[in-house]
Amino acid sequence: MNRNPFPTYVLHKQSGRGRVIWYDAAGNRQQRLLPGLFNSPESRTAFVRFQLELEVSPTAAVATREGLTVAEVLAAFLEHAKQHYRHPDGTPTSEVSVLKGVIRAVRELHAETPAAEFGPLALKTARQLWVNEGLARTGCNRRVRIVRRIFKWAVSEELIPPAVYQRLAAVAALQRGRTAAPDLDPVRPVEENVVDATLPYLNRFVRGLVEFQRLTGCRPGEACRVRRTDIDTGGEVWLYTPRRHKNSHRGKSRVVAIGPKAQALLREFFVPNLDAPLFSPMRATEEVRAARAAARKTPRWPSHLARNAAKRVKLPKRTPKDAYDATSYARAVRKAAIKAGVPHWHPNQLRHSYATKARKMFSLEHAGAALGHSKMSVTEVYAERDGALAATVAAKIG
Repeated sequence: MNRNPFPTYVLHKQSGRGRVIWYDAAGNRQQRLLPGLFNSPESRTAFVRFQLELEVSPTAAVATREGLTVAEVLAAFLEHAKQHYRHPDGTPTSEVSVLKGVIRAVRELHAETPAAEFGPLALKTARQLWVNEGLARTGCNRRVRIVRRIFKWAVSEELIPPAVYQRLAAVAALQRGRTAAPDLDPVRPVEENVVDATLPYLNRFVRGLVEFQRLTGCRPGEACRVRRTDIDTGGEVWLYTPRRHKNSHRGKSRVVAIGPKAQALLREFFVPNLDAPLFSPMRATEEVRAARAAARKTPRWPSHLARNAAKRVKLPKRTPKDAYDATSYARAVRKAAIKAGVPHWHPNQLRHSYATKARKMFSLEHAGAALGHSKMSVTEVYAERDGALAATVAAKIG
């Protein structure tokens, strides 16, 4: 049943005062008595003020309730996160899935705990759970910061007293060598022979992703989203401007320089549709099916076609997507590495390999420019010089 999302102003007969009724994000009916008599200027002003508060913060209604539990605060934050952590096209960012995992763990331990009583010991209990699960030290510290962020947000929404967040801020991060949580090895470049041994076990499109990263040093997600419409092919070195990248929400631009070798690689994947992703699992699936049909030795009798049609799922739960993402790309590489019998590696190591090679052939400044690294204090003149250096690297390597 659809609920009216807008607050309603009605008469509270017992007191003669105005009353506002609305439904929260969970669909629960909420109400609040307003100051002053019904339809009085004071009451109407209070109703307008409440509408503005509800527009600014959908959880403003919850703030009026005493004795909020941790589960209610977590639910309110999750609703906020689903709207806040979004790409420009409206799709949720990967941060939402990370938040859900943290919220699930804290809710299982402290769901009924009053939010005002959630303190350092409760936070350490959740952290110990992650340590016992074998999570790395940096991962445990990151999840602790997320919990603090949730309660900091709750303070800003006036759901809990500020003292709650202040207590949680006193919890120190786990230190290297002083905790049972393991430390991960730093990400290192992947050996060229390991990558070469993996390539035969990848389909043509994932193999293209690997080669594109090797030649440009771009991030895995940037490689997955490359399209012809995002590439400026006017110069000797092409310039790829991803519509979405790691720092796009910070207002930073990102340009990937594409040299001659990478250009020749991309031409193999060009299609008439300029908006289509060049590396597409949907096209990969179509090619596999076409190759399988072409290699068929027995004729396709009508009985075979009828039987296959009956077995075929009309609406499969999982259909190939238009483009790979960083997760599916990494999964394909992991499976191929296992088949090839080589050590496990992941696509982001290709970026480290590119950086090492660029620094060795040119300089640290050239490598940083090619990878798109920058600082908040960078100036427009410095950015232009970086663009020229990135093009120089691409012309030599890619």
